[in-house]
Amino acid sequence: MNIVKIKLDSIDKVKGFVHKVAVIDSDLDLVSERYTINAKSIMGIFSLDLSKELQLVIHTESEVEAVKKALKEYLV
Repeated sequence: MNIVKIKLDSIDKVKGFVHKVAVIDSDLDLVSERYTINAKSIMGIFSLDLSKELQLVIHTESEVEAVKKALKEYLV
């Protein structure tokens, strides 16, 4: 399990993020304070406080670099 920080501070960024993570086979979660949601759920993402940085939890060791590369525009 690896954790990276991301920022989704606009509707367009959320839509682009969900589009990119939808094709990733690994399980991904977003954590904001005490809430954890599936990173592939657009409704779940909009339930979070998007004014703050989020933690993206990558539940695989083998695809971490590929996930980071695909999501580089959202990384903090």
